[in-house]
Amino acid sequence: MMEVTASNQLKKLIIVGDRVLIKPKSPTDRTTSGLYLPPTVQEKEDVQSGYVIKVGPGYPIPAVAEDEPWKQTDEKIKYLPLQVQEGDVAIYLQRNAIEVVYQDEKYVIVPQSSILMLERTEDLFD
Repeated sequence: MMEVTASNQLKKLIIVGDRVLIKPKSPTDRTTSGLYLPPTVQEKEDVQSGYVIKVGPGYPIPAVAEDEPWKQTDEKIKYLPLQVQEGDVAIYLQRNAIEVVYQDEKYVIVPQSSILMLERTEDLFD
């Protein structure tokens, strides 16, 4: 899995809103019965999996209306964080994925709503 480190340029990327940057796993080239699939068929599968590289800040929460709207506030935008975390393995819907190539690496950007399931290495129930 590729991680965000000081030595690579992924550190400079900022993911917006509820979106997630995923490095797709290399798809299997065979069906369960042993037939080989061409790459064009593999990429068109409805469900794909990959490693979560970066996560956006989440869903923006609307600001509470002041009773005196002329007052200026230095309120920062607040976000409802995403369930997805960096390092997770995500199973996502391919039809909502946007493919991008960054520094000769293929990634996909998907909204959190397109992620069907996560696999996390740490135990969540401790």
